Amino acid sequence: MGLKDIRQRIAKAEAGSGRDPGSVQLIAVSKVQPDARVAAVLDQGHRLFGENKVQEAAGKWPAFRERHEGVSVHLIGPLQSNKARQAMDLFEAIHSVDRPKIAKAIARLAQEMGACPDLFIQVNTGEEEQKAGILPADTDAFVAECRALDLPVRGLMCIPPVDEAPSLHFALLAKMAARNGLDGLSMGMSSDFEEAVSFGATHVRVGSAIFGERDYS
Repeated sequence: MGLKDIRQRIAKAEAGSGRDPGSVQLIAVSKVQPDARVAAVLDQGHRLFGENKVQEAAGKWPAFRERHEGVSVHLIGPLQSNKARQAMDLFEAIHSVDRPKIAKAIARLAQEMGACPDLFIQVNTGEEEQKAGILPADTDAFVAECRALDLPVRGLMCIPPVDEAPSLHFALLAKMAARNGLDGLSMGMSSDFEEAVSFGATHVRVGSAIFGERDYS
């Protein structure tokens, strides 16, 4: 597999769902990937990447940005409030706004800094105790709270439970986004991104299928 194959599969999924070509953005998830693999994907012209940790991104992307124009990096992992300032300097979008405390921290910093990344609210569609995210029943109120803070909420994000059909969660997220007038849907990973496209995903997060398996040792 690789970048070319994933791009082709996204294009086919767009066409099969009646979506406009290019309506789905591919986030190449580069967390825990060696610099050489990331550089190879950059050399193929890809410019949108996803990272899980602020610290890892801080050590990786400034140098890559110096060598490549037009790079955009999104935070797709959890964000701690004490890392919010650094995250707002590093990322063009944050997909993991998941609680009032972090929303308020971002709002305060946005006022101070005069700018804010695009934001996605993470929804715990499976209501899993171990997983971050706003519960579905609380999502509408949290969207309203973020808007009251003048935050640029672009959409919703979810990570479906591994033992359930992802389509159920994609459909739920799409319904909640539409109800709140949000266009962005960050959903779908290496194993299910084509299905996510059929449910309206605007951003799919694909890592190992592009870069190869991660080595956490």
